[in-house]
Amino acid sequence: MKNNIVQIDQTVEPNRLNFAPQFNVAVAFIDRHLVEGRGEKTAIRTVDEEWSYKALCESVNRYGNYLLSLGIKPGERLMMVVRDCPDFIAMFFGAIKAGIIPAPVNTLLRTDDYSYLITDSECTGFVYSTQFSETLEPALVASSHKPTHVIIAEDLAQSVKGASDVLEAAPTTHMDDCFWLYSSGSTGNPKGVVHPHRSMVCTSERFAKNTAGLREDDTVFSVSKLFHSYGFGNAMTFPLWVGATIALSDEKVTPAMSFGMIEKFRPTVFFGVPTLYAQQLRVMETEEPDLSSLRICISAGEALPGDVFRRWKEQTGTLIIDGLGSTENLHIFISNRPDDYKFGTSGKPVSGYEIKLVDDDENEITDPDVIGTVWAKGESSARLYWNNPEKTAATMKGEWLNTGDMYYRDAEGYYHNAGRGDDMMKVGGLWCSPFEIEARLIEHPKVLEAAVVAHADDDGLLKPAAYVVLNDVADTGDEMEQALVAHCREGLAHYKYPRWFHFVDDLPKTATGKIQRFKLREAG
Repeated sequence: MKNNIVQIDQTVEPNRLNFAPQFNVAVAFIDRHLVEGRGEKTAIRTVDEEWSYKALCESVNRYGNYLLSLGIKPGERLMMVVRDCPDFIAMFFGAIKAGIIPAPVNTLLRTDDYSYLITDSECTGFVYSTQFSETLEPALVASSHKPTHVIIAEDLAQSVKGASDVLEAAPTTHMDDCFWLYSSGSTGNPKGVVHPHRSMVCTSERFAKNTAGLREDDTVFSVSKLFHSYGFGNAMTFPLWVGATIALSDEKVTPAMSFGMIEKFRPTVFFGVPTLYAQQLRVMETEEPDLSSLRICISAGEALPGDVFRRWKEQTGTLIIDGLGSTENLHIFISNRPDDYKFGTSGKPVSGYEIKLVDDDENEITDPDVIGTVWAKGESSARLYWNNPEKTAATMKGEWLNTGDMYYRDAEGYYHNAGRGDDMMKVGGLWCSPFEIEARLIEHPKVLEAAVVAHADDDGLLKPAAYVVLNDVADTGDEMEQALVAHCREGLAHYKYPRWFHFVDDLPKTATGKIQRFKLREAG
């Protein structure tokens, strides 16, 4: 363990992470718990399984040994298209402990997407759960790169049982490449985000422990899946870092699924996304799920509307702590706190991160209430985008990371979401944030969800157009549209109200519940 020590320097502010010269993060997240006496404690619970920390550690070692025995070498990639289950976690950390670089990817993509990812990653190993075979097997045929080892995850889980449960950690350092995550690719192909060993330590210490206040006696449940950077932290690295228990599900995310998991496993910490919180509130109008175990709820992925925050607190008595994160920074770096929050905002910088807003010329904005692009500096930043030097240069600005998120900071220091740079619009020469309009629309009692994008009028000038999901489809019509116009004009600057309304059954979203506004723009 002495070669894998992480020390927190308490003499400086913000606290600095100091790593031993030899550092393999699998030891810090997995092996450490046996040394600290948690071997018999439950690490992971699912509907069908329960793993102790000792069983997880042994499985991590077996996976590492077996992958090495196949001939996969340290530094080579293992692409994972694997459902959320305990073996996902064991496989991921087993690869890392062996020096192999795991790259878990979205399990909901199309065949063409997987073909691209296989080729782009040049992975040596490719592991997939059988339930995804119909999509993945044609992708393997179509890809110009052929992985040396293609393995079904269920077969691998049986094969590793014969491997040794003792494994010496690969002699890595905290800045060596550790794992990849692929960005969502909302504008073009997904990008391989390359993270070093220190990244997950930083987010777990900075956000999970010091901001959200996760503890060893917590049970943690996240609806976001492990392949996504949000779920990656919520349902894996955060609880493992503090020695908590993970409640894990691979079911499709619905209010019923989330309520069922909360009632069965009694988590104290719940990670959701704004869309789900809104859907849960709608269900709670007629049902009374037992959420009494929850002491804190957390949200990210999209900015949380203030109205959802208020209604959730009124209904449950529990705070939703909203924040801003990214795959490139691995997790949340601006956040509200249980003891310092302001509804309708993303909060303040997480300790250990520096944040600045910049204008189009990359000059820092110091005045309050001026929209700019968020740049962040912290120890969880990715090193680069794989095989993409142009995007790396545009995003990784020395120690700073250009997030592409548009925000403004108020006089009290809280950061307000104004959307992505490509979501912003100018109306009458003035910047207009889609999120501000959406938040106002959602405050109307008959609106469940809303998305706002820029459309051109007959003169070619951009104006806001709203796509609205109503609680009751029977309310659709001119009267509803007029009521929403009046509602917006009462609460927004005069030029910001939507000029067009489209009442729809649902909104296009990513696998993690983030609204895909670009699809609405393309639809015209």
